Amino acid sequence: MIINSLQRHPFLRLLMPFAGGIICGDAYFFHHRTECLLHASSEQLDLPFTLFPVWTCLAGFLLLFITYFFSNKYRLHWLYGISVFLCCLGLGAGMAEERLHRTDFLFSDKAEVYQAVIREKPEMKERSVLCRVHLEGKVGDNATRTKEYAHTALLYFPKDSASVLLNRGDKLWVHARLMPPANNGNPDEFDYVRYFIRKGGSATAYVPGGHWRVVEHETSRTLRQMALDYREEVVGLYRRLGFRGDNLAVLSALTVGDKENLSEDILETYSVTGASHVLALSGLHIGFLYALLFIFLSFIWKRWAFFKPFGLLLIILFLWAFAFLTGLSASVVRSVIMCSLLAISCLQPEKPLTLNTLAATAFLMLLYNPLWLFDVGFQLSFAAVAAILLIQPKLYNLLSVRHRILRYIWGLLTVSVAAQMGTAPLVIFYFSRFSTHFLLTNLWVIPMVSLILYSAVFMLILTPFPFLQLCLTSVVNTLLKTQNTVLRWIEQLPASSVDGLWIDVWEIFLSYLFLLLLFRYFAVRTVRSIYLALCSLLLLVTYHTVSASLSIPQRSIVFYNVRNCPAVHCLTDEGHSWLACSDSLPDIARLHRALAPHWNHKHLPVPQTLIADYFTSGFTFCNHIIFYAGKRICLLHDTRWRNKVSNHPLPIDYLYISKGYNGRIMDLIPLFNICTVILDTSLSDYRSNILKEDCSRLTIPCISLKERGALCIHL
Repeated sequence: MIINSLQRHPFLRLLMPFAGGIICGDAYFFHHRTECLLHASSEQLDLPFTLFPVWTCLAGFLLLFITYFFSNKYRLHWLYGISVFLCCLGLGAGMAEERLHRTDFLFSDKAEVYQAVIREKPEMKERSVLCRVHLEGKVGDNATRTKEYAHTALLYFPKDSASVLLNRGDKLWVHARLMPPANNGNPDEFDYVRYFIRKGGSATAYVPGGHWRVVEHETSRTLRQMALDYREEVVGLYRRLGFRGDNLAVLSALTVGDKENLSEDILETYSVTGASHVLALSGLHIGFLYALLFIFLSFIWKRWAFFKPFGLLLIILFLWAFAFLTGLSASVVRSVIMCSLLAISCLQPEKPLTLNTLAATAFLMLLYNPLWLFDVGFQLSFAAVAAILLIQPKLYNLLSVRHRILRYIWGLLTVSVAAQMGTAPLVIFYFSRFSTHFLLTNLWVIPMVSLILYSAVFMLILTPFPFLQLCLTSVVNTLLKTQNTVLRWIEQLPASSVDGLWIDVWEIFLSYLFLLLLFRYFAVRTVRSIYLALCSLLLLVTYHTVSASLSIPQRSIVFYNVRNCPAVHCLTDEGHSWLACSDSLPDIARLHRALAPHWNHKHLPVPQTLIADYFTSGFTFCNHIIFYAGKRICLLHDTRWRNKVSNHPLPIDYLYISKGYNGRIMDLIPLFNICTVILDTSLSDYRSNILKEDCSRLTIPCISLKERGALCIHL
């Protein structure tokens, strides 16, 4: 039964309720997870399933049943559309919940012995080794597995001579207490919990030295592990050919999606210039490979027509093999599916790529993994392609260019503008940055990337001919060096990017609503169309103005929960602020990364960092004691006040204790009259418990930032 409501873009009409259901299922799961953590006596998560997907699907099938029996009545045909909508909504919610519930884990209040297998290459941190493991079960007294878990966990090992030798495939026995992932509780921080669970993670743990051992090594590999091994071999070939530094990092990212070697400097350069999209394998790279294969094989099937179906099948197989080699990321899968559909359509008369094809690709991907909807790369890639399909033809037709080269440049400019319009709200939301020179960047980087990709493909093909391969290696090296040099020059241009931007989810929704209504105006030039577009723009500006006025900074004192950087942030109503640090060498870079979203939200400039005595009107920082707005805060991180006595104890509103102080609270009573004690996250659990007991004995209020999160005191 076909009805009018699903005629023009059937997959788009299926995708919208399906994506809405995924969002509903995700919201329900995390809402109940938060409730369980707040009200459970222990950290054992037992999240219930909702009946919303079941009842929604049943309602959809009931309407579909009614529509079938009254199909001869045209006025009831709209019930078919509602039934399909409800079925897709329920299906999306149910699939999302089922996927998220796979991460449910019964956490124990004490340390247990688990058997785990390292599934990916361990990641070397500054002071630890991070291993992504598959938990196979608990180990009993008889050294056997007692229960199957099939969960993924992140284990942190202290970096020593034993842990650095860990490798993928090692089967371990670890004695640790697994913990659910948790955020730091800082305002506007990155939601690590949602990110971790959506990636399939269940638990984290720190495994001290001597609490683990390797019991076996598995030689079997999954298909994805085999693909990653082949990818490492390709990167190793690049090294043997003489690629080093940024050239090696960029070439590995462009060709096989390996971004491990990218330095912070080169990432910043590509981000500021607006070229980050070329470092993430997506439609640009897959399109280049598709065009190369299509042009090469088209010469064959023009001579022998019967070869065309086999040639198109060969193209599809090659693209999927390439996607498999890169680890099947969401952006690559999306591009390969679209190119596969485009190749299949070539069996018939040429059909242009439509919005329905894009929606079909997204629908198929979300059927496989509904949580891809929350992947940043998935959102950016689909937003860019949708904007190109909708906006680029309108922009391209604004100017008629006859010269071939100028027409190519004009087409490239319109594609860049359309893609930037489609992704700008998401880029600002996730990265708080807008690159102003993106047109100049794309005019340079897209032709260069095409040359680099084609040269790299031929360089790999010439592996049996070392001399020719080395000759082409020098060409690829020169291209990479030239591309990076020009991008660094663009980075140094005045106003190359606008940083510190802030928008919320509702502003993203209103921005895309305005773009859709603006597109509707260009498609249907009526007074009503421009009226709706202007109304949506007015609503967006009004909401942003109100949101900005509500986020004006207020005079306050803030204690943040950031490891290795104990500091007190004092803010004024005018937006000026001081960051008084306990340590003389604080990890300010970590603090800025963690708090940049909040400071952007409040439109705060970078605070003035203080590590020594400082005096100004209304603010004093002397001997690690702050006096601000009538409050005294003592930053305690050493033994400077040990064995000191005062006849008149100094009133202290907040005693902020961080790593380095090994004394007791009773030792400070002769010197300070303490109102509240605040324990920093840098303190060990052992020290925190001792200080909590002291505060309880002395009836002094005690706040642990590790348990509570950031503390903001408005004055």
